[in-house]
Amino acid sequence: MQLSTYLIFDGNCREAFAFYQRCFDAKLEAISTYAEMPASEGMEIPDEARDLIMHARLRIGDQLLMASDNAPFCPAPYEGIKGASIAVGVESIEQADKLFNALADNGNVEMPLEETFWAHRFGMLVDKFGVAWMINYEKEA
Repeated sequence: MQLSTYLIFDGNCREAFAFYQRCFDAKLEAISTYAEMPASEGMEIPDEARDLIMHARLRIGDQLLMASDNAPFCPAPYEGIKGASIAVGVESIEQADKLFNALADNGNVEMPLEETFWAHRFGMLVDKFGVAWMINYEKEA
């Protein structure tokens, strides 16, 4: 079993995944637009939504981060990403610093990256796309 994170964006999924690909030095394995989706009976994709991302998959080590833009045929308005954070465990102080600073670019630092009683480095931020992150480099138990 593998647990993966799936994010929904409001039209900027392509930009967000290019950003995450750089931040994590990751491999973009798939990206498909709604225009590339096989035709379904009764499902019309509005012209303004044809280039939106239907599915993106980024491989970060042996983990997956996946996403799409809010479905153009979804009746509910986009309300942002709420009530969750993506927790990333790193292997060094240098890796924590590099990743935290990359994700914080034009974002909002909620807790600066610093030493805590449980971690050599821990910090929390919301990136420029509204995704909350927790970066953690734990101390040995």
